[in-house]
Parts: sequence; structure tokens; C-alpha cells
Amino acid sequence: MNKKVVIQDLGLKDYKETWDYQECLFQEIVDLKIRNRREGTTIETPNHFLFVEHPHVYTLGKSGDMSNLLVDEAQLKARGATFYKINRGGDITYHGPGQIVGYPILDLDNFFTDIHKYLRFLEEAVILTLADYGLRAERSEGETGVWLDVGTPFARKICAMGVRASRWVTMHGFAFNVNADLGYFDLMIPCGIKGKGVTSLNVELGQKEVPMGEVKQKLLKYFAELFSAQIAKDHSAK
Repeated sequence: MNKKVVIQDLGLKDYKETWDYQECLFQEIVDLKIRNRREGTTIETPNHFLFVEHPHVYTLGKSGDMSNLLVDEAQLKARGATFYKINRGGDITYHGPGQIVGYPILDLDNFFTDIHKYLRFLEEAVILTLADYGLRAERSEGETGVWLDVGTPFARKICAMGVRASRWVTMHGFAFNVNADLGYFDLMIPCGIKGKGVTSLNVELGQKEVPMGEVKQKLLKYFAELFSAQIAKDHSAK
């Protein structure tokens, strides 16, 4: 089993371009698994982890409700935002500058074949990262992602999640609000959950800005520990 995970930081990149790139990496792994099974070969499958920030964009998962987007196309355009229906689970999500988006494209046969455990481990990496900043984050029963003040009137989400998996290969991932402009969340019902707020790490810490690179390093540290992964950096431009 190959536990090496190649990390790429794509910087600020268009959502559709990144989605296409994810699909390409995803399909390469799936095709290799099919070939191994068909030909009886044992070629190791690669694992990838993409960090990216997107220009303002709203995405709706395959089980999502369009009514959770509260504005029309013209209003989105006026705010400099785009919209896509995509093939992950979950409802509506916002991505934008100041948000760390992580896309692990893993062959879970290299780690464990349990999608629920996979989601819990992604959540745990964020929870442990937030603990390093003195914040007690939790899961909310029946709702994916990472939350603060669960079970109170002040419950608010700081990290959203939505994944796709086929033949135990994953794509899509998490969106962690670090220095996000929370005003963009007012244009939707986040993840289709009414009556609960959204927050960002800088807001919780009372800071203007939190170093994104610092947060990414913490996330990677805990990801590697939880998945028993070997982290390798890929500095090539994509």
C-alpha cells in the first residue's frame, strides 16, 4: 500500500479549472485500479492533496436544493461570484479568498476502506488545528463539517465538507474559513441548514488576518498523523 501523499498548493485558482484537474487526477487513479484488476498487475496507485483558494463561487451538491441559493444569476454576477452544480455530496457551499480549500484525491485502498471514517478523520484534522488556536470545535450530530458552540443558540460552522468517492478513490473535500468574507454566506442557506451561523478563524480570534501558510502546515501535520501518511511536496506549477 502506498501511503505517500503528494501535496500541491495551487494558490488562487478558478473553480472549474481546479475541478477539471481534480477529475483528471481522480480518473488516473481509477483507471490504474481497473488495469491492475484486469491485468493482474500490482502497480501502486498515487495519492494527492490539493490546497487552493477560489475566487467567489457557489457550488451545489448532487442532493442539494437550488432554493438554498437566495439570489439569482444577475445578483451573483454583481457580487463577482459564479455558480456550479457539481458531483459531490452535500448541499450548497461557498468558496472564496481567505478560505483554505483542501481536496484529498486518495485511493482509500492505501489507507482504509471506510468513507465515514474518512470524513471523520478530515473533520478531526480541522478540530485539532483549531485546538492549537485555543478553540474547542466539535462535530454536530447529523451534520458534516466542523462547528463551534454545538448545542447552543450560538452554534456556527467554521468548516464545510462534501466528498465524492468511486472505487474507493476520493475527490472534493473541505472548505475551512480562515480569513473569509462572511458577507458572502448571506446569499445562501449554508449547507441547507437554517438557523445556524457561519464563522471564520480570524473572527473567532479577534484578528484581522491569520497566516494561511501556518494553518495549512497544522492541517497537514494532523492529516499525516491520522492517516499514517507520508507527505511529499510537489512544487510544479499547474
